[in-house]
Amino acid sequence: MVKNDLTVDDYLAKLPEDRRAALEELRRRIKAVAPEATETISYQIPTFKHQGRMLVGFGATQNHCTFFLMSTSVMDAFKDDLRDYKIGKGSIQFQAGKPLPAELVKKLVMARIVENLAMSKKR
Repeated sequence: MVKNDLTVDDYLAKLPEDRRAALEELRRRIKAVAPEATETISYQIPTFKHQGRMLVGFGATQNHCTFFLMSTSVMDAFKDDLRDYKIGKGSIQFQAGKPLPAELVKKLVMARIVENLAMSKKR
C-alpha cells in the first residue's frame, strides 16, 4: 500500500486562484460549523471526519467546484434549497465565482452532523 502524504493545503495549492479561493472559503465555513472535525484526504479529495465518520468533502475540476455531502438523505431533505444548483446523488456543483451561501453550508453541515450522530447511536 502506498502512503499518501498529500494534505488539504497541498490539494488547494495546486488549484487555480479562483477555485482555490472558493474552496478555502468553503473550508472555513465547514470548520466554523464543525470545529472538532478533522481534515484528511480521502478518495483524492479533501474531506472532514466527525467522530470517526466521513462528514463532508470538497473538490475542484476544470469547470466547477463541488461540495460533497456524502448523503442522499440530506440532499433530499434540502432539495428546495438546492434547486438552483447542479446536484448529484450526494454532491452540489457550484462556480468558483458564485460560492455556496454561508447559511446553506451551515444547514447542510449541521444536518450531516446530526445524521452521523444518529448513525453512531444505532451501533
